[in-house]
Amino acid sequence: MKRIIITIMIGLIIVLVFSCRTKENIKAGEGFINVKGGKIWYKVGGLGNKTPIVLLHGGPGYPSYYLNPLMALSDERPIIIFDQLGCGRSDRITDTTLMTIDNYIEQLKQLLSILKITNFYLYGHSWGTMLAMDYYFKYPNGVKALILASPCTNLRLWMNDADTLISTLPDSIQFYIKQSIKNIKLDSVKMKEAIDYYYDSFYTRKQPITADVDSSRSQFGINVYEYMWGKEDFFASGTLRDYDKTGNLDKIKIPTLYITGEFDAARPNTVKYYHSLTPNSRFVIIKNAGHITMHDNPKENIEAIRTFIHDLELND
Repeated sequence: MKRIIITIMIGLIIVLVFSCRTKENIKAGEGFINVKGGKIWYKVGGLGNKTPIVLLHGGPGYPSYYLNPLMALSDERPIIIFDQLGCGRSDRITDTTLMTIDNYIEQLKQLLSILKITNFYLYGHSWGTMLAMDYYFKYPNGVKALILASPCTNLRLWMNDADTLISTLPDSIQFYIKQSIKNIKLDSVKMKEAIDYYYDSFYTRKQPITADVDSSRSQFGINVYEYMWGKEDFFASGTLRDYDKTGNLDKIKIPTLYITGEFDAARPNTVKYYHSLTPNSRFVIIKNAGHITMHDNPKENIEAIRTFIHDLELND
């Protein structure tokens, strides 16, 4: 009996030692890592010992400053945030062979490997949801749940939604936006005013914008965005224009949270449709918010994520 007890105690000590080592590997701080094509900036915030959350920003090329409100979640767990190659604090690029989903997937894989993160929740916003899903489909091990905020799963549906939203705007605004889609050059001041009106209606409704949103705009990797997406969000003409993963949503085998803003460019009806195709998923609408939900209604946005994760961890 004494030998059995000693064996069990030794086993418990080994488990505890390895658990501590795993936690020590995720240290708060920031830095750069080398990836194919340059260096990417990352930051780890939070000292909690719960499962970390990895954040993927939108764009492509819209750096992570605007996601800073989500760092409020770091009171319980590490939050990993980084700028994808080509924007923000990461190296800028001109080589279009680097501007692919596969390349961005491998950047994330390399970052996780260097930080020794093996189990995590994966959060994506906008374009980041496309990257999050494709990462999960390629490397499912270790992803405990997906949080898909203001998602784009099908570019055709995205543009249909944009057409619907544009049709709700004043006729004068619609006119200039439609000319922009056709690449017809008109009065540049009025064209800019119309496009700004669209983004103020469905992206950042709360004014003035925060310093974080302003920083994302000023450090935007515009060449990456235009190559992969197009000139404006309401019309995709880049390499992602045929993206469609709606047929893969039933293959997501982990808990998934869909988030959308009440006035989001990722329209609630469409996001609810994605939710209906995804097993074991939840759907939340953030009130009084456009696409940048963490800017327009940060409190409700954080609460939706926190509740989802807490419920998962209660059942662990």
